[in-house]
Amino acid sequence: MLLVPRQLQRAGMTGDVPYYGGRFTPEQAYAAAHPARSHPARPQTRPAVRDSAQTHLALQHLLDSGVITPAEYQTLGARVPA
Repeated sequence: MLLVPRQLQRAGMTGDVPYYGGRFTPEQAYAAAHPARSHPARPQTRPAVRDSAQTHLALQHLLDSGVITPAEYQTLGARVPA
């Protein structure tokens, strides 16, 4: 009689079992010792399309609330197409 752990007796656990008896396979040991460097995906965002009137209103609000100075308002306002 062949003694088989209970995990391997379950349906679908036939063939190449990657984890057996509490030990790692060589592939799993290598993967644990050499973690993959995953780079977070940058979201592909498009710049918001606004008309110049909305942009000027937003700049005026920033100026009125004191977030930007009048010099910054002039500089940013010059960058907005008329």
